Amino acid sequence: MESPRLVQNLKPKKTFNNKMNQELFITGAGVSADSGIPTFRGTDGFWTIGSDNYTPQEMATRRMYENNPEEFLLWYFKRFVSLQDSKPNFSHFWLADKLLITQNIDGLDGKAGNKKYIPIHGRLDKLIIYDDQENIQVPFDANWQDIIQNVGRNNLFALRENLLKKCKITKNESEKNYLPKRGISLKPFVLLFDEYYTENYRISEAIKLMETASKIVFIGTSFSVNITSIALEIAMANNIPIEIVDPDPVEVAYSNTKYHQLTAIEYCKMRSK
Repeated sequence: MESPRLVQNLKPKKTFNNKMNQELFITGAGVSADSGIPTFRGTDGFWTIGSDNYTPQEMATRRMYENNPEEFLLWYFKRFVSLQDSKPNFSHFWLADKLLITQNIDGLDGKAGNKKYIPIHGRLDKLIIYDDQENIQVPFDANWQDIIQNVGRNNLFALRENLLKKCKITKNESEKNYLPKRGISLKPFVLLFDEYYTENYRISEAIKLMETASKIVFIGTSFSVNITSIALEIAMANNIPIEIVDPDPVEVAYSNTKYHQLTAIEYCKMRSK
């Protein structure tokens, strides 16, 4: 299942804004790998390990949240538990004063001190109100730790009950199952496979940074999500140089590209000298 994380009506175009920003960094799971967080498509990654009944590509969808919120919330809660004790690494700290768009939902860039970074796919430690995608929401702390303190991590029945209660999801009396209600229920602040980039994820701000960047540096991303494709198209339209940093960098059809066959930490340490 290919991610449909698109921007509606987006057509990358050449811009004539002469005010160029500094370098823009776009990071993926390879940056957080050195903090012990599995890359999404590795053998132990989030998109490799699903639930007992569903694949990860089925789990990480708005459709799953709407039709089977118990499974959905439990799966994302386990994702949070798996990364809650992770700490920022050298790369996060080096990037802390840079213009940054990250695909990662772990919040480590904020913990490293970057106050303005754009978590373009959301934050797993935040919740938003479930509503139409275009409606602007203000994410707020999920405080998943409250559930851990109340029922632990292994009592699945109690976890499901507490997660549903926290997210204000009640039973539908006619069908005897749990269904979220628009404008009332809560969902993790994470961009799902069948959702698209909206202003909740600061997409206009992200595109503006791309269009006015002096250079775009991609670190630790496989170019398998649409935000990297959008950035690449904008770079090509405006002849913005790019760099791709990865132990196995993806080759792109753009001549103004420099490749670094390095891990994120290796590259950041090289740049810090």
